[in-house]
Amino acid sequence: MEGDGKLEAQIEVLLNVEKQMRQAGDVAATRKAAIDILQLCFEARAWKTLNEQIVLLSKRRGQLKQAVQAMVQQAMQYIDQTPDLDTKIELIKTLNSVSAGKIYVEIERARLIKKLAKIKEEQKLIGEAADLMQEVAVETFGAMAKTEKIAFILEQVRLCLDHKDYVRAQILSRKINPRVFEADPSKEKKKAKEGENVVEEPAADIPSLPELKQIYYQLMIRYYSHSNDYLEICRCYKAIYEIPSVKEDPAQWIPVLRKICWYLVLSPHDSMQSSLHNSTLEDKNLSEIPHFRLLLKQLITMEVIQWTALWNTFKDEFENEKNMPGGTLGDKAAEDLKLRVIEHNILVVSKYYSRITLKRLAVLLCLDIQEAEKHLSEMVVSKALVAKIDRPMGIVCFQPPKDSNDILNSWASNLEKLLDLVEKSCHQIHKETMVHKAALKA
Repeated sequence: MEGDGKLEAQIEVLLNVEKQMRQAGDVAATRKAAIDILQLCFEARAWKTLNEQIVLLSKRRGQLKQAVQAMVQQAMQYIDQTPDLDTKIELIKTLNSVSAGKIYVEIERARLIKKLAKIKEEQKLIGEAADLMQEVAVETFGAMAKTEKIAFILEQVRLCLDHKDYVRAQILSRKINPRVFEADPSKEKKKAKEGENVVEEPAADIPSLPELKQIYYQLMIRYYSHSNDYLEICRCYKAIYEIPSVKEDPAQWIPVLRKICWYLVLSPHDSMQSSLHNSTLEDKNLSEIPHFRLLLKQLITMEVIQWTALWNTFKDEFENEKNMPGGTLGDKAAEDLKLRVIEHNILVVSKYYSRITLKRLAVLLCLDIQEAEKHLSEMVVSKALVAKIDRPMGIVCFQPPKDSNDILNSWASNLEKLLDLVEKSCHQIHKETMVHKAALKA
């Protein structure tokens, strides 16, 4: 009790000093008095008094911004030295309430929210942690370092994914432009020094820009895996593959390149998939994993693939993927791989045949007639190819239908060619006649 009385007396003296300095407009002295009060409470381990003094000092009439900022920054150093979790949470909440709505301590508030969200996550309260993090819009903070902003948004995305809130995760991920990862950090620092706004240094635990790039694309892989968007997953792995630190280490790039190959093969055929397929085949590093070069070549060569032979060849590699970094390919992947092979075979058949019977098509695809018709219809609906099925005759026609204008144009073109041939023939006959006449006269 005697110690408490002594502490209160010392605080009272400093409060009077703080009042005099504040009224005199002495920023440095006011700030020092406020910090000294907090330091006294901390040294006495009077956590309740510390919280009370933070609130009291921040609410004093005409309190200077610099004093409030200094108090919040000083008290944040005490968070990790609290005796128990309840005291830590209480101190964080006190600082959070003091800094709420104040632009000059917005960065400190963001860091406090992040600490509180981490505690909630450790308590298995993922939903609460995600909701807490979403309260802060760091993209509007001018004084916060770019890397810290990105790290904060990535943490928001991660918590939403953990909470299975995929819609919010997508909205938050769009706050980050992937081009920001290609910026030169040295130029960024020079610009910051020349500008009027002072950008604060990021916290010590904030990763570098290349590390943030890898974290970003790993989170996007988690998001796209939810909807089995194989092409976007492949593009994410491609972006990770291009990171210099990954490309220099074979232990890192080989698993990533394997994933690129698998997800390329699993992606539905379109122009972007075809472009990625060709660029990956040109990669020299693919020679280190020849099995995958063979897989990519098979699916780009216009030849019918036998599914059983392909699966027997690559089954071990497919199942071994779960032991590689990045994990398994997903439950649907094997079914989708078979579907891609069927689609490839239908495209091959449409290239070599203008008309084919359903029965023959089913034999080439190693399917029964109903399944062959189903897959063909799905490809027509998705506009992957043009085809018409004559069910009574059992014939598939791969030629696109012509409208009246196309038919007339083809007729006109044919007539033009015919008249051109007639004219050339007449010219040749006339020439030969003239030659013979000249010969007879001689």
